[in-house]
Amino acid sequence: MISIKTPEEIEVMAQAGQILAKIIRQLKAKVEPGLTTEELDKLAEELILKSGAKPAFKGYRGFPASLCVSLNEQIVHAAPSKRELKEGDILSLDLGIIYQGFYSDMAVTLSIGSVSPETLKLIQATKKALRKAIARVKPGKAIGDISFAIQKHIEADGFQVVRQLCGHGIGRQLHERPDIPNSGQRHKGEILKTGMVLALEPMAVIGQPKIKKAQDGFGYQTADNSLSAHFEHTVAVTEKGPRILTE
Repeated sequence: MISIKTPEEIEVMAQAGQILAKIIRQLKAKVEPGLTTEELDKLAEELILKSGAKPAFKGYRGFPASLCVSLNEQIVHAAPSKRELKEGDILSLDLGIIYQGFYSDMAVTLSIGSVSPETLKLIQATKKALRKAIARVKPGKAIGDISFAIQKHIEADGFQVVRQLCGHGIGRQLHERPDIPNSGQRHKGEILKTGMVLALEPMAVIGQPKIKKAQDGFGYQTADNSLSAHFEHTVAVTEKGPRILTE
């Protein structure tokens, strides 16, 4: 069963999303060559606790940290380490919090210094695919409409979508129904209703879309070690259309 949130619950989730978006902005401002992903995680947890929220990821299915920090070929869910950021890397920050009993989830990908035109295009295409997906979040639309919008845009830009990982519903649990694939057919799947809240998260790769488990046992990476990008927003379905809660 898909959870329908009341207007009051969505307001709490909007507060959570605003807190999360602010933390992501603060983390982005600190990113620079030489910084380790462990240091970013430590800062993320400090900012979460200072805001009156709790880390959503720490301890979830054994995950050891508050922040997922995926570099280059890593797609999602990579654990922080002593690995240092360097010029030319691309970095995905994926963070979740719990605030007043509700979860919020957000991710961004950014470049460390100068990157190749193709890498920059990958990041921009994935970010725009998220905007295309959000535009489909309306009562009466189907999950497949969201999936199709992501796939169409990413493939039109010459990249591949990650098919084995997906977005999800979110609320009092981090992962709720429905699953939201990054590829699909229009008019297929569950129909969106006012009060649903979704975590949309397109993932795209420069090379082949096949993935494998990362060496840390938590993350996923491209099987061919090609670069990947990931963006995510928590979005509510309202009578007026999409409401982005994480901004």
